[in-house]
Amino acid sequence: MATFAYGRVSTKEQTADNQKMEIEAAGHVVDYWYADTISGKTSASERPEFAALLAQIRNGETLVVAKLDRLGRDAQDVGATVKLLATRKIAVIVLQLGKLDLTSPAGKMMMTMLAAVAEMERDLLVERTQAGLARAKSEGKTLGRPSKTTAEQRADIITKYEEGESVSALARLHEVSRASILGIVKAVQS
Repeated sequence: MATFAYGRVSTKEQTADNQKMEIEAAGHVVDYWYADTISGKTSASERPEFAALLAQIRNGETLVVAKLDRLGRDAQDVGATVKLLATRKIAVIVLQLGKLDLTSPAGKMMMTMLAAVAEMERDLLVERTQAGLARAKSEGKTLGRPSKTTAEQRADIITKYEEGESVSALARLHEVSRASILGIVKAVQS
């Protein structure tokens, strides 16, 4: 039976070579290596190299990844992928978890616990972000992207628009996008 290994990086500046070396250093003889350069937020089924791996791997073979987040950052996607592989009796080994097979009963329990912890971490991050935004707002800080136009430019845009100047002409004049001009004009009209 063959051993497949999968690596994933998020940007073209990165390489999955370290993941392959880590898997081989753990004693796995990799017969087939697949690696995607794609965001972890992209579901496993939409990753071209992972899809090719799934098409080639046979029932009863082994898939090895260095870390759980290489399969995806979304617990539901990772869970669905592991369940699909389990139905085909494909062992899923994650080195980060001490060579634990996620398709085994202990592996399923560990994955459930990790998914719960990851979800809690995401919720806490959102909570901290909201608290930080509320604090900044209460301190009078302006949130969001800075305006591309000054107050005088916005007044000029409104005046000229009301006099019949076109949105495109105003955008060229102030060197901003048409969307910026429309946002300024619509804010006054509402």
